[in-house]
Amino acid sequence: MNGKIITCRDVMNQRFDIVDGLTTVSEALRIMKDNQYKKVLIKKRNENDEWGQVMLSDIAKQVIAKDRAPDRVNCYEIMAKPVISVRPEMDIKYCARLFNSFGLSSAPVIEDEKVIGVVSYNDIVLSWLDYLESRDNG
Repeated sequence: MNGKIITCRDVMNQRFDIVDGLTTVSEALRIMKDNQYKKVLIKKRNENDEWGQVMLSDIAKQVIAKDRAPDRVNCYEIMAKPVISVRPEMDIKYCARLFNSFGLSSAPVIEDEKVIGVVSYNDIVLSWLDYLESRDNG
C-alpha cells in the first residue's frame, strides 16, 4: 500500500459496550444480541487494573459447553484479561500482523487510557478494499 497510511482510527468501529465485571453473562449476552456485538469490554476496576473482554466464543466454551447457568455466572469469571490493545495511530498492516501473531480477531483502540473504538480483521480488510478501489479509480 503505497502512499496513504490507513490507521486503526480510520477503520475502527465506535459502537461498543463496556460493562462491569459483575455483570451476569445473561445481561452481557442481551447487550450483545440487541446491538449485534460479538463481544463486550470489561471496565477497569481502578487505574492500575487492565481492560478485559467477553466474546461470544467465551460464553460458548465456558458457559454453554459446561452447562452453567448464564444468570449465575459473572463476566469476570469468564473474561480474557488483560486484552491486547492498539493505538489509534497504528498502521492497519501492523495491526493485521499483530492479530496474526497473537491469534486475535479484534482489539480495543485505546487513547489516553480510554477505549475509543474496536478494530477487527473485518474492519481492516474492508477498509483496505475501499482503499484499493479508490486508488485504482483515482
